[in-house]
Amino acid sequence: MSKQHKNFLKQRLHQAVSKTLRTPVTSISALMLTGALMSSPVMAQQAGGIKGSVETDAANISVSGITVTATSNVMPKPRTVLTQEDGSYVLPALKPGKYTLTFTSADGSVRQTTVDVLLDQTANIDVIFEAAPTDSVEVIQIVGTRVSRDGDSSINNALGSDVLAKTPIGQNYRSLLAIIPGVQYSENATLGPSAGGSGRDNKYGYDGVDVSLPMYGNLASEPSTQDIAFVSIERGGAKAVGFNRAGGLAINTLSKSGTNDFHASIEYRIEPSSLAGSKKVTDASPTTFEEDKTWFSANVSGALIEDELFFYGSYFGPEVTYDNNENAYGTVKDYNEERDEYFGKLTWAPTDDLLFNLSYRTSDKEVKGDSIGNAGADSTSEGSKVTQDILTFDGSYIINDSTVLSFQYGDFENKNSGRPDTIFSDVTASIGGSLDIANLDTQGNFFVPVLKTDEGYDNVTAQALIDAYGYENDGVLTGGGNVGAASSFNNQDFFRESFEVKLDHETEIGNTYHNIHLGVQWKESKEVLTRLSNGWGAISYLGGLNPDTDFEVDSPIYYSASVYSNSLSSEELNPLTSSSETINIEINDTIEHGDFTYNIGVMFSNDTLYGQGLRKNSSTISGWEAAPGEKYKMYELDFLDMIQPRLGITWAYNENDTIFANFASYNPDTTSLARAASWDRNNQSTQVVYFDSAGQYLGNTEANGSSGKFFEDDLEARRTDEITIGMTKYFSNEFFMRTHVRQKKAFHAWEDTWNGSRNYDYDGPFGGVPDNIAAKGLYIEDLDAWIEQIGSGSTYVIAELDGSENTYYEWSIEGDYTGENFYLNMSYVWSHYFGNYDQDNTSADADGNLFVGSSNLADGIGRQLWDGKYGTLNGDRPHVLKALGYYTTDWNADIGFNFVFQSGDVWEAWDGSLYGYSSSTIRYAETAGSHREASHWQLDLNYAQSFTLSEDLELKFRADVFNVFDKQTGYDYDPYVSNTTFGQARKLINPRRVQLSVNLAF
Repeated sequence: MSKQHKNFLKQRLHQAVSKTLRTPVTSISALMLTGALMSSPVMAQQAGGIKGSVETDAANISVSGITVTATSNVMPKPRTVLTQEDGSYVLPALKPGKYTLTFTSADGSVRQTTVDVLLDQTANIDVIFEAAPTDSVEVIQIVGTRVSRDGDSSINNALGSDVLAKTPIGQNYRSLLAIIPGVQYSENATLGPSAGGSGRDNKYGYDGVDVSLPMYGNLASEPSTQDIAFVSIERGGAKAVGFNRAGGLAINTLSKSGTNDFHASIEYRIEPSSLAGSKKVTDASPTTFEEDKTWFSANVSGALIEDELFFYGSYFGPEVTYDNNENAYGTVKDYNEERDEYFGKLTWAPTDDLLFNLSYRTSDKEVKGDSIGNAGADSTSEGSKVTQDILTFDGSYIINDSTVLSFQYGDFENKNSGRPDTIFSDVTASIGGSLDIANLDTQGNFFVPVLKTDEGYDNVTAQALIDAYGYENDGVLTGGGNVGAASSFNNQDFFRESFEVKLDHETEIGNTYHNIHLGVQWKESKEVLTRLSNGWGAISYLGGLNPDTDFEVDSPIYYSASVYSNSLSSEELNPLTSSSETINIEINDTIEHGDFTYNIGVMFSNDTLYGQGLRKNSSTISGWEAAPGEKYKMYELDFLDMIQPRLGITWAYNENDTIFANFASYNPDTTSLARAASWDRNNQSTQVVYFDSAGQYLGNTEANGSSGKFFEDDLEARRTDEITIGMTKYFSNEFFMRTHVRQKKAFHAWEDTWNGSRNYDYDGPFGGVPDNIAAKGLYIEDLDAWIEQIGSGSTYVIAELDGSENTYYEWSIEGDYTGENFYLNMSYVWSHYFGNYDQDNTSADADGNLFVGSSNLADGIGRQLWDGKYGTLNGDRPHVLKALGYYTTDWNADIGFNFVFQSGDVWEAWDGSLYGYSSSTIRYAETAGSHREASHWQLDLNYAQSFTLSEDLELKFRADVFNVFDKQTGYDYDPYVSNTTFGQARKLINPRRVQLSVNLAF
């Protein structure tokens, strides 16, 4: 702590320091030297701190034994420490918020200042006590600033409650991503923004709990922003603190807490379609639709036990409606989405050294009219139901002034049900059962036939079905549509449970100061999948044209029904349960020596994947045997496989400015393989059931589907290595700048691929398999024998893709300015992202919950890394300029803005015919990233006016305008050469929207 007065300023000095010292009790001059440390923003840290030193030139004043007390309305009890012999002190494990810091010397002299402590930051407050002037007049001088440099080799930002309250952001967690400095703007509904890597390798925390979707890495959680008080973001340069393994960005939030004072508020917000721009669907299909949105929210907080136990509770109820366009069958139901979300939190400080937080959030969302085809009857619409629960319990124990023990338990549940809006609960599908052909529109999703010229096809019956169920086209009933109801239920439930414990200790050894951190984390993630059919599922008319089947039949086949196996069995089949278990151990030491700070840390990780459907048997050639429903250990990466060093150095070459360098290695833990390679995956298979002209059962076959996969031996863990070099410049108490260059390289991509992929014999437009890769042969030599012995399994294996490598270069400059009533953050990033493994562009629609490690990539000829995949990758936007800020007027109003300009993303042509295939998905006709989409810019504004109705009652009116200039820039261009819409935007940035709200607060 003796070195703290030399520390480097990391972020927003105005939020970490007082504007002035309050009038002292006795006549002692004081110099306030302040700064703010932004340590690594990491999930589950959930606290900040204050530290610094007291200095003096006066011989009669001792810097040791001075009492330092921190009090805040968010802390039930104050925290008090005594300065050490050298005048240093530390106040760790503080809840983020505004604090009053009081210094009391042995003679009773008092100095006070206020300081804002942000999430995952430590504010540095240094004080110089001077001898009393001879004229006994108190003198307070601000002559310089010594600043914090602990952790500044990390690339991170923090946003406090003022920024969140006074700038235009949306109502859900995802909207926070739009205001992160240096990170590209995205309107994806599922995939996170690219931040130097795959958007599926980002990590999202809520109150320290990882709410990233297990196995997919996307942001499934949607807690409301009304409860979020602080946000911290780490883009790179992580320390071995906080269990950060993100290959992209890591974001964490902290929810609001109660205080001793009782507060309550209610708010009603609307976003009417009448005040919005006309929303197009795509450039290619300029159909418009109008959305109406409303939000009702309320919160209440206070003390259950004064100065000991605080509470906070809230309700959030959004609703979205819009009119669906008429389709071939006429008027269809409107879209409707409703959600009810409740949140409660307790903060308890039984003693000055103990602090606990317990919070619980539960949410239920139901959607109707979400998916209706252009030629589907209104009854075929689909909806969904989503429930979400987040439980957190964390605590800290201040063992002494230098040592803190903390823990956190988290439980995350996200249950999803894609479901028909019309349900045929009275129709039971079974092997041997009959199909009611007189009422096909009540049996499932019936696809109305069209007339054909095929020999043997029964056009008479087909015409009768068209007359009964077809849609009218120019006065003529026409086939080709579908009636009845949506065919299936997709029940996909996700769970994550975690526990971690950490010990932080500060000590001085010789002339070096050490901040030592030890942490252990256990985490289990799980998916439970069940798919069921609605009635007979998807029903088709075959008209007597018998398909190839594995059974003999004498009668013509007239109808077929595709039904999930779970719906046909007389006994309920086991749901497909897939899970992974992770153990992380981290050790970190931040060492201060002279003008240098060194960060030396390492994280050790162990990941184990568990599938379903096998058990070990040493007597078999593979070592396994089939065991439906049984959990088995699929693959393990042990601690020696995943050693992740974190090294940093910072040189404070003068009191205010620094140069820093950092190396960090990450092993991202997001993978879908626990399900994608599970042996029981075919438990969710589809049976095709056949019927005669009267609807009587003829037979059934199993539709093709995925099955279990083996892993190549001794796989290298996926890894991202990162090097950062930068410098910071402190111009004044209000103005701070940082610039850096960064390189990230990702290696050892895993994918499922055919065991003989290296031995394909083809030329293709890019030359086919390179000779050096072909020479490697099969991934698993005895795979065919293993599959034959078990009786099932895939000829695809999980393997490391040969030569997979992605690189990201970045130069960034960022400035942060704060005045008395003004705040501005500006950032510019130039970057280039290239390589041959595009994890985010593996499907016709990249914005979905796509498998990580089991995608279309490497699936057959044309989809291999050597098939034109090396080039500029999805997520490459060379220029991103962002500005965020607010201004508080003299008439009690806040004016906020958020501006972004960014280059367009990249795309390339896809053409399967060049490889001899009808499917063109990710079969490149040209080098990856050969074309670039249009650039985009937009400005968001808000104005809020407050009126004081009484001493305790305030009324606020607010208007937020998003995309003020209605820039509906196209993106996600159609890459399919065979489509008439090739090269046109399939999606558009949302139009201008106006939100109006009224808030009454007590």
